[in-house]
Amino acid sequence: MSTAVETMPAPVTLTEGAVKELHKLKDQQEIGNDFGLRIGVEGGGCSGMSYVLGFDQKKDGDQEFLIEGLRVLMNKAHGMYLMGMEINFQDGLNARGFTFANPNAASTCGCGTSFSV
Repeated sequence: MSTAVETMPAPVTLTEGAVKELHKLKDQQEIGNDFGLRIGVEGGGCSGMSYVLGFDQKKDGDQEFLIEGLRVLMNKAHGMYLMGMEINFQDGLNARGFTFANPNAASTCGCGTSFSV
């Protein structure tokens, strides 16, 4: 398994708010450097596919990117669903949590955590 970080641009972007919150979560939960932020998709949710966002160890088939000091892991096969996506963190009165702006989604559910292509 290669430990090299991809030199190509990451297929997703993280807003300043998302980066700040992810660094905070990583520090609060004392997550070691052998873990990276996994961004991906899985079947399920009310629209057919759900987003995956959490800290995990690198697996076979993963690409690794460095975004604003965060080690980001993504299965190569998920890139076609996530290319160009922006992840944000909202901390307001009406909403709190991570949001996903995915240009590849044909439709999304009301909660914004699942989509269809």
